[in-house]
Amino acid sequence: MTRLDAPDWLTAPATQAVLDALETAGGAGCVRVVGGAVRNALMGRPVDDVDLATRLHPEAVMAALQAAGLKAVPTGLAHGTVTAVSGGRGFEVTTLRRDVATDGRHAEVAFTDDWAEDAARRDFRLNALYADREGRVFDPTGEGVADALAGRVVFVGEPARRIEEDYLRILRFFRFSGWYGRGAPDPVGVAACAAGRDGLARLSAERVSKELLKLLAAPEPRAVVAAMVETGVLAMVLPDAEAGPRFTRLVDLSPDALLRLAALLPEDPATAGVVAARLRLSNAQRDRLTAAADRTVPVGPGLAPAALRAALYRLGRETVRDRLTLAEASGVKAPETLWAVVETWPIPRLPVGGADLARLGVPPGPTTGEILRAFEAGWIADDFPTDGHEARLRQLIEAAR
Repeated sequence: MTRLDAPDWLTAPATQAVLDALETAGGAGCVRVVGGAVRNALMGRPVDDVDLATRLHPEAVMAALQAAGLKAVPTGLAHGTVTAVSGGRGFEVTTLRRDVATDGRHAEVAFTDDWAEDAARRDFRLNALYADREGRVFDPTGEGVADALAGRVVFVGEPARRIEEDYLRILRFFRFSGWYGRGAPDPVGVAACAAGRDGLARLSAERVSKELLKLLAAPEPRAVVAAMVETGVLAMVLPDAEAGPRFTRLVDLSPDALLRLAALLPEDPATAGVVAARLRLSNAQRDRLTAAADRTVPVGPGLAPAALRAALYRLGRETVRDRLTLAEASGVKAPETLWAVVETWPIPRLPVGGADLARLGVPPGPTTGEILRAFEAGWIADDFPTDGHEARLRQLIEAAR
């Protein structure tokens, strides 16, 4: 039997306290670590979250945690999930389940005490792995350990059935292939995703965008994105995408998922806005995506230093950085001296305001705004001088009269 070599996350007092609480109530072996923690430990990857599976029903889990003095949060009782808080960390504890009915988006579940039934409803074999507190790994599908060690992402059982249970598994297949797979994605899984791609239209935009951005953040998403193009999956979730050389180069330049998304889209802020709305991105994500595609204020590797500083002032450091990175992905590399300005130039604030004009005898009103806008335009054009502001204001006041 495969055994984990006493990993810190398993032997940690916080983890052991939760295991102790549940085994006190349900007996030895009633709880195991499940899924990502086991998979990542086998693959030598960092473990962030420790999820647990148990034969205990949710109410019994709540009672056991509370009896042990641990906080229990009923995060999803209908689906058997309770969050245990121990040592300041959250541990998701889920009762073993089997699917009773599914509609491609949600599942109706029944609780079970059979580890194999629980494994059979999971998405991929490398996620259907369990480990007890001694580190012994249990592999109900018989292939999960081998898949993890080989970097294979393979559906549990019949791929078409797993997809019909939840069409989000199509995107999860490509996302996990990008993060954990080696080489081309599993061809049987790819074929099943192609056959079931129309079901993606039934998913909420929020679920799709969350999975898509996780996929694009993978260390190496190019092979899976190419497979998504070939299967028509990408066109279902991102019909405006152009997975060409710019995206291919951008992956080497930045791990940022939103910037990689920008590299998949045409350089058109209107299209970027439509995509952001379709994916229900946050306002901040929408603004960044559209700004990266906007060319109203030119930004490129050939900018003179003063023009670059003007762009930094008007657009902000993030937008200028994004545009230069996208330009480099298009094959035009910016010199290091230009990048140095982008990263280190302290973007100034407008050095004058309405109070300065009031002090010079200009009453509040439309004229104040006009003078300040004129001052700002001249101040930017002169490359942000640090003195002479009052004299410039007096000139503009006199001209306004």
